[in-house]
Amino acid sequence: MGDYVELPGVRTWYETDGAADAEPLLLLHGGLCTNETWAAQRPGLAAAYRLFLPERRAHGHTPDVEGPLSYTDMAGDTVDFLDTVVRGPAHLVGWSDGGIVALLVALARPDLVRKVVAVGANFRPAPEILADPAMIEHMADDGPEMAPLRDLYTAVTPDGADHWPVVLRKMAAMFAVEPTLTTAELSRITAPTLVVAGDDDMMTLEHTVDLYRAVPDAQLAVVPGASHAVPLEKPELLNTLILDFLTKDAAPTMFPVRRGRADAS
Repeated sequence: MGDYVELPGVRTWYETDGAADAEPLLLLHGGLCTNETWAAQRPGLAAAYRLFLPERRAHGHTPDVEGPLSYTDMAGDTVDFLDTVVRGPAHLVGWSDGGIVALLVALARPDLVRKVVAVGANFRPAPEILADPAMIEHMADDGPEMAPLRDLYTAVTPDGADHWPVVLRKMAAMFAVEPTLTTAELSRITAPTLVVAGDDDMMTLEHTVDLYRAVPDAQLAVVPGASHAVPLEKPELLNTLILDFLTKDAAPTMFPVRRGRADAS
């Protein structure tokens, strides 16, 4: 089931799933994606949580806006969505750009965030962290590499299929210079956080480890045999990781090293 909500920044499309009285969980899709990419996650997560799936500005059913796109604005939209629709704190599960947005919301409004799962997220701009920086040069609007994302967009956008090149240019411009978080800023996140990446992800594993190390007491999962498309390639394993993290408190480990130092400090 889907509907629109009028937020201050953009008229936003969202869907819901799961029991109305269950604990709320936001699923935040990846860049240039739609809620369709969460199809494999929804049944398992909806059995335990009330799911909210907003589509961000210029994505899916949600229209584009005037001017450039930014992660800060998207995070602001998500805060407005939590305040207006969810009306309280929720777990945030974000993939790729959705993970970036989740981290920004956790920094801006910790009162609205219970736990964070950031899948394939980066905290620095693409040219700094991509395993193959040339990837960003192959984002031609009519190219075969972009066909799956183009098809997702043109199937449902209210702006018309001809708007695809405009959105792609805006997104490429954002990828080139954002996000610009520092490890010092990430150290202020208070929500329990799980960082997930494929072992053959688009960003370097070194960058993923830097993210994991920067967020206090975060947990890390590197999914074997997976690329950046972990939700599509390993949906059952990802659901297991998400549910285990969200439903259980962190247990003491037998030989703590990083967490042992954190406890001592």
